Amino acid sequence: MSRVGQAIINIPNGVEVKHHDQSFWAKGSKGELTAPVSDAVNLSIEDNKISVIPKDKSSRGKAIWGTTRALINSAVQGVSEGFVKEMEIVGVGYRGTLQGNKLSLSLGLSHPVEIEVPEGLSIKMDGNTKFSISGADKQKLGEFAAMVRSKRPPEPFKGKGIRYANEFILRKEGKKK
Repeated sequence: MSRVGQAIINIPNGVEVKHHDQSFWAKGSKGELTAPVSDAVNLSIEDNKISVIPKDKSSRGKAIWGTTRALINSAVQGVSEGFVKEMEIVGVGYRGTLQGNKLSLSLGLSHPVEIEVPEGLSIKMDGNTKFSISGADKQKLGEFAAMVRSKRPPEPFKGKGIRYANEFILRKEGKKK
């Protein structure tokens, strides 16, 4: 029995939801999103509550039950509240700036790294070493944040690089004489 799948999703005020065939649609103040609904589960929307129920007790039905519920919950939460990833740049001379729709990063390379911000996401700079990425689509937000982090991942000796704000970097000791 899926603990995630059996949880009921509450629909916040100001959010419209629809279910048609194998897609779920949600619209709110932050935008609109769709989520796929597997044919192995039934979806019921009643009294501002969404419940996901497996059609049968097959292994595929049990496996996709929690996943479908999580995708629908992320869509509902994204259009009502949105998601935010806090990131920071650590290192001497490392900095970032936002120029229109491009994030420009100085990461100790011979050239600045310029990254185009995808549609639906927004970046807010807090100084030149801290920034937050926000958007309604949790998957797109996570992929973009991981791509930005991959430009200079934090190294274990001095901790220099781009990291998530709450990320713990396991530090290593340097060479001994």
